[in-house]
Amino acid sequence: MPTTPATAAQSSPNGISSSGVQASIMLELVDEDGNTIGTAEKLAAHQAPGQLHRAFSVFLFDEAGRLLVQRRALGKYHSPGVWSNTCCGHPYPGEAPFAAAARRTYEELGVSPSLLAEAGTVRYNHPDPASGLVEQEYNHLFVGMVQAQLRPDPEEVEEAAFVTAAELAERHATAPFSAWFMTVLDAARPAIKELTGPAGGW
Repeated sequence: MPTTPATAAQSSPNGISSSGVQASIMLELVDEDGNTIGTAEKLAAHQAPGQLHRAFSVFLFDEAGRLLVQRRALGKYHSPGVWSNTCCGHPYPGEAPFAAAARRTYEELGVSPSLLAEAGTVRYNHPDPASGLVEQEYNHLFVGMVQAQLRPDPEEVEEAAFVTAAELAERHATAPFSAWFMTVLDAARPAIKELTGPAGGW
C-alpha cells in the first residue's frame, strides 16, 4: 500500500491564506509504487517533463446509472474548458486520497458523494499540447453515487451533465475532453460496472 505521511496544515481550498496572499499549493511526490518521496509546488510538478505525484479521480452516477461529467471552468490554468470526469484533483501532502476526493467533489460541485468506494489506481503520463503542461500522475480512483442537487462553483466548473454510456461516447467524439479522461475511465470500468450493473452499459 502507498504510504502518506502526515505533514503540516495546508492552505485553504482556494489557495488564499488568511492574510489574503496567494499561497502555494503543495502536491505529494511519489515513486512508481505510490510511496511518498517528497513534495512539490503544484505548477512546478506539472511543468515538462512533469514530476510523478499523487492524484485522484471520481466517477459519480445518478440512480439511473448516468455518469456525472463536468466541463472545466474557462479560467483554469490547466485544461480549461474541456470535459472530464465528475471530479479530479490532488490530495494535500498527508491527506488521504479518499478524504481529498470527497472534499473536492463538495468544493467543486456542492454535493457530498454517497457510497464512495475505492476503484484501484492507475499511473500515466499525459502531456497537454495546449498548455505544455504534463500530467505525471499516480491516480487513486473512486466511484459512487450523487443523490443531491448540484451546486457547482463557477470558478471550477463551467457546466455539468449526466450522461449514459452511449451519450458519453457521442459527446467524446465531438467535444474536447481532458487528456487523462479515457485512461482513468477505462481503469475504473470494473468498479463502475459493479456499481451500475450490466444494464448500465458501462
